[in-house]
Amino acid sequence: MRAIVCTRYGPPEVLELRDVPQPVAKPDQVLIKIHASSLTAGDCEMRRFQIHPLFWLPLRLAMGIRKPRVGILGQEFSGEIVSVGAKVNEYKPGDQVFGCTDFHLSAHAEYKCLKASYPFARRPAWLSHNEAATACVGGLNAICFIRKANLKPGESILINGAGGSIGTFAVQLAKLAGATVTAVDRGEKLTMLREIGADFVIDYQRDDFSKQDNRYDVILDISGKSSYTKCIRSLNERGRYVLTNMELMYRIRGLFAGSKQVILGLAPYLREDYAYLIQLLESKQVKIVIDKVFSLEQMVEAHRYVETGRKAGNVAIEI
Repeated sequence: MRAIVCTRYGPPEVLELRDVPQPVAKPDQVLIKIHASSLTAGDCEMRRFQIHPLFWLPLRLAMGIRKPRVGILGQEFSGEIVSVGAKVNEYKPGDQVFGCTDFHLSAHAEYKCLKASYPFARRPAWLSHNEAATACVGGLNAICFIRKANLKPGESILINGAGGSIGTFAVQLAKLAGATVTAVDRGEKLTMLREIGADFVIDYQRDDFSKQDNRYDVILDISGKSSYTKCIRSLNERGRYVLTNMELMYRIRGLFAGSKQVILGLAPYLREDYAYLIQLLESKQVKIVIDKVFSLEQMVEAHRYVETGRKAGNVAIEI
């Protein structure tokens, strides 16, 4: 099968399109023919392996010293089950499915095996492969973090890094919760952010939200590039600062926040959240923002594009 192999840690040019052996489903697995995947900022970070020193050694040992132990990146997929293991009863060949591979990666390939017990979902016919393959990382993380924020109708939320995969879903979910939404990102993404529901937008390249007089009930920090202290000062009394960035989580660990709450943690991928995401998409309460579509052969170009920071929403990879 064809796959994009990360030959070592480094720039986009370390990626190569190769023919590799097709996996075979074990008794408790399904074999999925992948029709579409995505390219996230997280994929680029794994390729570069630019990690906080605290995590560098344990993650290198886990993920590979000189090159990724799992040489095929990619966290999201949409495709069709082509075979099932002897112990699998829940799925059958021909089932249309989509989901996240999480740290199993390997979605930038024509085929992928996953345990049938792993949380992924059946793809509704009204959802295209490109849409399904770009719904999960952003949608499931946004559902988790908006839930953790305990956002209430009438409250205000600032979403820092609102123009990416997670942020575009978070803007829509925050509006759905009845909040007043301020979205922070690059200037060229602001029109799109208004279109999906942001009440106010801030171009971080021109204005620093932490220097303004506005205060917020919740700050959802996806980019992790703003000062922790300044973000805490931008919160109302008993406000909540929700962090999605692993490196920033470590840097602020143990810092005093007074009466304000700092919420940390990574999102689990739960079957019930897949069901909720499908419900939201079917009812058109949220939509998937796809910026560009690349082919598998264009993966190096796609990585270069994502690393410019101009990605508005999601990038789909057709396989």
